[in-house]
Amino acid sequence: MTRVFSGVKPTGHLTLGNYLGALRQWVAEDQHRSDALFCVVDLHALTVDHDPARVRRLSRQAASLLLAAGLDPELCTVFVQSHVDEHARLSYLLECVATDGEMRRMIQYKEKAARERVRGGSVRLSLLTYPVLMAADILAYGADEVPVGDDQAQHVELARDLAVRFNQRYGHTFVVPRVTLPKVAARVMNLQDPASKMGKSEDVGPGIVYLLDEPDVVRRKVMRAVTDSGSEVVHDRAARPGLANLLEILAACTGGDPAALAAGYSSYGALKKDTAEAVVEVLRPVRERHRELCGDPGYVEGVLRAGAEKARAVARPTVDAAYRAIGLLAPEEDVVPEAVR
Repeated sequence: MTRVFSGVKPTGHLTLGNYLGALRQWVAEDQHRSDALFCVVDLHALTVDHDPARVRRLSRQAASLLLAAGLDPELCTVFVQSHVDEHARLSYLLECVATDGEMRRMIQYKEKAARERVRGGSVRLSLLTYPVLMAADILAYGADEVPVGDDQAQHVELARDLAVRFNQRYGHTFVVPRVTLPKVAARVMNLQDPASKMGKSEDVGPGIVYLLDEPDVVRRKVMRAVTDSGSEVVHDRAARPGLANLLEILAACTGGDPAALAAGYSSYGALKKDTAEAVVEVLRPVRERHRELCGDPGYVEGVLRAGAEKARAVARPTVDAAYRAIGLLAPEEDVVPEAVR
């Protein structure tokens, strides 16, 4: 059976972009057709300045929202990254295979590092090396497929490169994964800045729709979305990015085609109204289920505990094999003194 791995980073509240670009595909397709593992990748939240209590709070919220979105512990494995030591164990081995040049070419590192320098801040080493940890997240489980948004595809390509390089140098150890992208809304853009993705790391902003926003808040944000000059409703991401973003959101919510939907509108106002209502209806069951789960924290904790046990059982044999392949002694091996050899 195909094995799928993906995760969400608890650096902010999950957004409509996370849902349409990833979670809904995990729920509707991946957990049913594959041996699927879905993870709250909390170690990745430590690469920038953070409040420890907030990371814990957002990690719990993210786990609850994964379940609220429809992930079923009977069909897939849901867990927290830091609960499985194999992620960190394998990350160091892969750092010994990766190169400095590969890390510095990663687009997200260059963008985030540039922002920090403008602010006069320093960049943590973990921000440079976290793509290796992401590769370890994937390779530890022998994942065949990694469903991600298109902004993360470069990181999966790095995981592929590291797997191939490790296998060539030390013997076949890792499955070489492939990235899978959703057909529509692979990258939902900020409603106020359609040149930027709707990122959860931005804590505030009228251009970001959060999964737990109240319906009236969702409607207000969508109705105030930036559109483009002109009055004709057409789907053209290059020339009309704001309009294209609304059409792609509506298409993702309703199962339509952005270009075909555009033909049915003669005004921006009608498009915004329909998009707002479609988003409200898509998010309604998620918000309702999340409210129920918040009333039963023991259930969520139990799911994460069982998920970590299952994930550990899958990852440990592969990571142990990688340790042996690269030249490290297995814990049970006898160490023969050099003088005796």
